[in-house]
Amino acid sequence: MAEKKHKLKVIPLGGLGEIGKNTTVIEYNNHIIVIDCGMAFPGDEMLGIDIVIPDMTYLIKNKEKVKGIILTHGHEDHIGSIPYFLKKLNIPIYGTKLTLGLVENKLLEHKIEDVSLNPIKAGETFNLGCFKITPVRVNHSIPDAVAFAINTPIGTIVHTGDFKIDYTPINEEVIDLGKFADIGRKGVLLALSDSTNVERPGFTESEKTIGRKFMDIFKNCDTRIIVASFASNIHRLQQVIDAAVDNKRKVAISGRSMINAIKVSLELGYLNAPEGTIINVNELKSLKDDEIVILTTGSQGEPMSALTRMANNDHRKIQIKAGDLVVISANPIPGNEVTVSRVINMLYEKGARVLYDALTQVHVSGHARRDELKLMLTLLKPKFFIPVHGEYRHLVQHAKLANELGIPIDNTVIGSNGDVIELTSKSMLKNNTVTSGNILVDGLGVDRKSTRLNSRSGGCWEYRPSGQKTSF
Repeated sequence: MAEKKHKLKVIPLGGLGEIGKNTTVIEYNNHIIVIDCGMAFPGDEMLGIDIVIPDMTYLIKNKEKVKGIILTHGHEDHIGSIPYFLKKLNIPIYGTKLTLGLVENKLLEHKIEDVSLNPIKAGETFNLGCFKITPVRVNHSIPDAVAFAINTPIGTIVHTGDFKIDYTPINEEVIDLGKFADIGRKGVLLALSDSTNVERPGFTESEKTIGRKFMDIFKNCDTRIIVASFASNIHRLQQVIDAAVDNKRKVAISGRSMINAIKVSLELGYLNAPEGTIINVNELKSLKDDEIVILTTGSQGEPMSALTRMANNDHRKIQIKAGDLVVISANPIPGNEVTVSRVINMLYEKGARVLYDALTQVHVSGHARRDELKLMLTLLKPKFFIPVHGEYRHLVQHAKLANELGIPIDNTVIGSNGDVIELTSKSMLKNNTVTSGNILVDGLGVDRKSTRLNSRSGGCWEYRPSGQKTSF
């Protein structure tokens, strides 16, 4: 009974007040689990920086308490920091089959061995320390995505992960709304829910609408087609491959992360392509233009990505030529608008035709809009609510939405990275902060960091050189 007196702590280390870097700590007594371990893209001011990862100082200081990392899905903003974290603290990782396949590929790249990778399945409960965890199937823009219902000594908390409600998903596995309803009937102490699309009314369109669009684009095109997308948007890649096959085109892959994601997805059966469909870039010279599709990285205008190098005439094997049709099948992540626009302009200058979402719908989001968020909260009926995964305005709007649905404003916390949010069965409040912030990673290792100071008075931010480069 004495253990019941402890408070449950929720400590976001990334993903609040920003897009990306999603990492949340759940702590009770001497037991810690970490939900996701993501990265973010660098801002324009971070010249020479490749990725941004969360400051994990708190977890390293409390390493004896950490029981494992549980992963909602395999996107970079949820798994991208894992190799850097494991070099400091080797703990077990739990995820669905595709998610672990993508993680394993990262570990091979970083030459990290002897990591405990534990496969989980939606609906199958497992235990970590004092936590009893049940993955729940959700729809997102990558297969094998799950939410987590976590039974703790003081009540159940639900973390939705990134989700949408897609009644016609590519893999025909619809979000398990019945399970969420069942969890809600049994009682939910706290819900943490994806806030990315809270400003957009209605429901997010089904991924299958993009498949139909690709079919139309490919059928009416007699030039090369170059499609830029997130490498881990496996559903989108499948629809590009399907449209290519239907129009008797071969598919070449450009960009290391795209090659790796497709390789893993094919091996694990999450991506299907008839034999001979996917070819090496070197084989393009033997094909006519109307027989070619190139799948590439660079939908966010990343300086070293394959599409950007093509636009710069800096790609070793693929040059943009007049008449090429380039489809950018992704929306810019906030902060990337300028770099994406720059790449689009360079493509036009080389005589390419460019399709992007401002001109025609070649992308749908993987995130729930307002009506889907309402449905999730209505099913869960949580006593307390913390909006996560979004800029500050998204968190505020999601908190207001919860209040409209009957969750008292006093039962909602709009948090910041580093906040320690303490819960009992009857209360939730911010109490203290821990070290948090950005670790900036360049090609040589960790270079500088922007850290939130552990200060009750201000919780201010400081950007400072570390003085000496730290190698992971």
